[in-house]
Amino acid sequence: MPHSMTGFGAAEGMVGGRQLRVELRTVNHRFFHPSFKLPSDLAPLEGELRDYLRRAFDRGHITISMRWTGHAATGETLQMNPDRAKEAMARLRELQTAVGMTGEVPLDLLARQVDVLTVTTEPATPVTWPEIESLVEDAVGDCLAMRRREGEVLTAELRQRLQQIQELASKVESRAPARLIAERDRLRAAVAELIDDHAVDESRVAHEVALAADRLDITEELVRLKAHGAAIRTTLAQDGPVGKQLGFLAQEVGREINTIGSKGNDTTISHWVVEMKGELEKFREQIENLE
Repeated sequence: MPHSMTGFGAAEGMVGGRQLRVELRTVNHRFFHPSFKLPSDLAPLEGELRDYLRRAFDRGHITISMRWTGHAATGETLQMNPDRAKEAMARLRELQTAVGMTGEVPLDLLARQVDVLTVTTEPATPVTWPEIESLVEDAVGDCLAMRRREGEVLTAELRQRLQQIQELASKVESRAPARLIAERDRLRAAVAELIDDHAVDESRVAHEVALAADRLDITEELVRLKAHGAAIRTTLAQDGPVGKQLGFLAQEVGREINTIGSKGNDTTISHWVVEMKGELEKFREQIENLE
């Protein structure tokens, strides 16, 4: 079953003691076009990520974003600088004497002095591709499942459009012989009017009708239209990327419909041709969203 190129997937889990969220969005594009929105510490993994996405998606604009959503066990430690604390205490007591204050200097005031207490952070361990691969796999699987569901809906829509075209083509095929009878009667009436009361040369009329029949014959176009329809149904039953193939077949269907319209020479057939063109345009719009 063909897949849609519109999809969304997400996954979240612990990586290196932190919570990481992965989101994946895909939309229509003629080629494989990835876009990355990664935290700076995950940017070095873009190459592995690109290769993974290339194996998962044939084409489309693919945006993958990652962000840390939780706080890690940061490895932060509080360090005391005794020499700085003694110096700060001496200065505070000097200040206390200078302004005529008595009593003990509060400990919290001492602790707030610059460099008395400092926080040091151990460098974060770099994240490796195996650590995030399972999350990426889950997000991709979620996105592909959505694309598969969307593809089923699009396939049903395309089959319906094709069915409408084929039903209209059957009407054209049924009416086609009547055009020749109408053309024969038109020629006979025209000739009779020209020659007034003289007998109509039926052999000449038959000859003109034969020429008109050859000029207006749409049998080949109708046969090819059926063949293209069968090819489209076969393609819609396949798995994997089929959008480009369906685009080519839709182009061929359009060519046959246009030729039928130019040869139709009949108001009713012309009306049906317009309807077929409308259905084909809707068909083309939908296959733009198929992978």
